[in-house]
Amino acid sequence: MNAVDYRGRTTLITGASSGLGEEFARRLAARGSDLVLVARRADRLERLAAELSAAHGVTATPVAMDLGADRIGEALFEEIARRGITVTSLVNNAGFGTFGPLHQEDPARLRQELAVNVGAVVDISRAFIGPLRAQGEGVLVNVASVAAYQPIPQMAVYGATKAFVLSFTEALWHESQGTGLRVLALSPGATRTEFFDVVGTREVNGGTRVQTSAEVVLTALRTLDRRNPGPSVISGALNRVMAVGGRLLSRRQLVNSVGRLMPSAETAS
Repeated sequence: MNAVDYRGRTTLITGASSGLGEEFARRLAARGSDLVLVARRADRLERLAAELSAAHGVTATPVAMDLGADRIGEALFEEIARRGITVTSLVNNAGFGTFGPLHQEDPARLRQELAVNVGAVVDISRAFIGPLRAQGEGVLVNVASVAAYQPIPQMAVYGATKAFVLSFTEALWHESQGTGLRVLALSPGATRTEFFDVVGTREVNGGTRVQTSAEVVLTALRTLDRRNPGPSVISGALNRVMAVGGRLLSRRQLVNSVGRLMPSAETAS
């Protein structure tokens, strides 16, 4: 395989109104890809679509949808088909985290977290992967996290959702071998986005270096451009070391070590 040629193709990006989703949109537009930008905030999507269309001469289509809705994959696929758009690549980026001990969490918020972080990733992947594979080209990126590599006390549900995304995507990578579709699970560490604003604390990164969105997205795109990319990549050398190092510990040692790095709900508020 050679480097991915996005020119004249169309990439659908979820969670495209900010953070990693916006950065994916900017980088792929610069490489010639038309875009379908999906998120809840229509005003942000429309501004970004207009900016990227003007700057790069691509077609950027904003689609405002709630990614936590039931049967979101079918709804999104039908909406794209109604508009006469053929998607050739997919970036499932949308997701958010909650912080605090499970017994203090809002059950409705947890259900929404599961719906967006897990349900939407599965549903949208299922809706689009058949056509993507049939075209014999393109990419499917699901954004996981370094949180996928160990339990995360105070963020138990978030860490578990990202472990699901990692395992799910690596399985899709194997299923898609020989089809021409490049499948990748991208695992960022702490990244300078709106993530911590949604979580409600800036103190959950365990003191590790915070990457920029550009660094994370470039890691993904460079990995996909390799001749034979693997099923997953961790962004950031220190994050990779910590993920590998965790395998040397027992499960008791690992969860206790991570737990000591995490602030309590009281100190993080």
